[in-house]
Amino acid sequence: MAEVGQRGIDALDARFIALLAEQPRIGLLEAARQLGVARGTAQARLARLQRDGVITGFGPDLDLAALGYAVTAFTTLEIAQGRGAEVVARLAAVPEVLEAHTITGQGDVLCRVAARTNQHLQLVLDTIAGVEGINRTASVIATSTPVPYRALPLVASAVR
Repeated sequence: MAEVGQRGIDALDARFIALLAEQPRIGLLEAARQLGVARGTAQARLARLQRDGVITGFGPDLDLAALGYAVTAFTTLEIAQGRGAEVVARLAAVPEVLEAHTITGQGDVLCRVAARTNQHLQLVLDTIAGVEGINRTASVIATSTPVPYRALPLVASAVR
């Protein structure tokens, strides 16, 4: 069971998180009504979930293809010893790098990148490969996303 700090989450927290995921623009009063709790309870729960880092934001979910970025790729980077922080800082400056994770196994960093076209992807990959401190890259293009990013199934399993 994954826990947040010492407390973890309970069934009400899980219901609240699911409600916020389903209706991200819901007001606190309406959320309390739908959850069947007092407004103060809802406010305290939300404050704790934010303070504990469970809820990290309320930004919109974006469809990258609708935004004009129809190509998604993953690239694995092998980084020269001691150059990790410098490379990551340079990657953060490339807008098409959506996320970067340090990894085990083959390579040191795995990046998810977006591009408008395959030709644009090549430019993005060339930019990444040109970052000083990167020794080698290997990339794959995603052809579909049968299971998009999701966290709600984990919320249900994290209930203590």
